[in-house]
Amino acid sequence: MASEQIETRAGIIHRRPLGAYFVVAFVLSWLVELTLVASQRGWLARPVPFSLHYLASYGPALAGILVTGITAGKRGLFELLGRLLKWRVGWKWFLISAISPALLYAFGLLVVRFLTGEWPGVRDLGQVNYLPYLGIGALPFWFLTYGLGEEIGWRGFALPRLQRTRTAASATLILGLLWALWHVPAFFYLDTYEELGLVMLPAFALSVLCGAVVYTWLYNSTGGSVLMAALFHAVFNFFSASQSGQGLVQIVMTAGIIVAALVIPRRYGMHHFSTRPRHTL
Repeated sequence: MASEQIETRAGIIHRRPLGAYFVVAFVLSWLVELTLVASQRGWLARPVPFSLHYLASYGPALAGILVTGITAGKRGLFELLGRLLKWRVGWKWFLISAISPALLYAFGLLVVRFLTGEWPGVRDLGQVNYLPYLGIGALPFWFLTYGLGEEIGWRGFALPRLQRTRTAASATLILGLLWALWHVPAFFYLDTYEELGLVMLPAFALSVLCGAVVYTWLYNSTGGSVLMAALFHAVFNFFSASQSGQGLVQIVMTAGIIVAALVIPRRYGMHHFSTRPRHTL
């Protein structure tokens, strides 16, 4: 009986790999985050450490690896690993991934300096929520958590499959909306999200959707490099999620992403978001 149930579930995953992927990604991440919500509300007999928040980042990656293993076996896993290690994309794209978030951050600092006459504390870049001060170590930390944890799943698994039968614009819209929904539990326990409040959820969803456009452009332009997406994600979080990147600096960085999301479809068209064909699986 147990083996039959396993075979039935595997059959469902084979027939609906994308649907199965999103369900597993949400369940894995939300199990962690809803536990933190319960702790925040005092519903648990014992509080849990909020540093567990970072385990939620691995839901998309674990879901992508699991569903790939079931549907495509070792060959599929090696293909996914190949895109994760794809670094030969040209210096242009490496610099865009690593440097453009830093430029947005620097511009945000200039805006704050111009408007207030003061510089934000750059040392705060190394301060990560719920953890001791990490300094420059915060950058590899972001890469190993939300960089790899999210991008192995969102861009490594979901995007190329969504683009198989859809334009880059349609695939990005679906992924962007689900990506925004995935963040919702954080609004009930994560300090920086709670400060925004649920009233800002539509604006947050819009910013995530615009970010998804940028990630699709980067992913397709590099021929499907998950590594470049993870690098961009890590560097952007290093600046925007730090104490130094809050407030007006974060608004400026988000505005830069929104501008890019408006330019990309106009410049490259809705089908590919790139001069290269959209990457599909």
